[in-house]
This record gives sequence, structure tokens and C-alpha cells, in this order.
Amino acid sequence: MKKEWFSTNELTGIAGLPSTIQGINQKARREQWKSRKRTGVQGKALEYHIDSIPDKVRLVLRTHEEGAKYSAMVNDPFSIWVTAYNQLTPGERERIVSLIVRHGISGLMEKVDMLAKSPEPVDVC
Repeated sequence: MKKEWFSTNELTGIAGLPSTIQGINQKARREQWKSRKRTGVQGKALEYHIDSIPDKVRLVLRTHEEGAKYSAMVNDPFSIWVTAYNQLTPGERERIVSLIVRHGISGLMEKVDMLAKSPEPVDVC
């Protein structure tokens, strides 16, 4: 991983971490994460070292950082989904999101089921 330090904003809500900056800071203090004061910002903003962050969070951060070059090392459904999404073209991403927005997850699953049963290609959107 190239990036070693992450701000609380970058960590909020990732892989089960708290969804607030205060929550991240409390968890980091409790678990004694290695931290430093962020440079170039006012106040007491902290950033945390990658080696201090839980493994599952590290995996998600790697996925976001490396994009399509990432290959899943574990069978974690979230990281597999992020990897697959990052490998889509912008047009394909738009089609998938549009399908989910229009038909919901159940509509997406119906399309997946149709694809699994059909020997011929099925248009998903």
C-alpha cells in the first residue's frame, strides 16, 4: 500500500468502523492506534497509520487505492463486490446503479436468476 496515513474522514463508516469522526477517534484511543497531527489543517485533526487500523478496514482501503488492479486475497463479499465494481467501465457502472435504483435489489436478483437459467445472453437493463 502506498498511502500510510489516513484521516478520520477517510475512515468513517468503512468496514464496520464508526460513522462519525468522534467515534473513530474514540475507537482509535481505545485500541491505541498510532496517530499523528494532520499537517496543513487547523485544530486537533489526527490521522492514523495503516498498521494500526483493523485488517478488514485495511483490505477495503487497499481496494479503493488500487482499483481494478486489486485482486481479492480473501473471500470477503464486500471486497469482491468493490473489486468487480472498480473493473466496470463508467457506462457499465451507470447501468448497474440505474438497475438497482429502478428495480431495487430484488429486481437485480431477478436479472441474475434469469442469466443463470438462460443459455442465451439476457439484457440486464
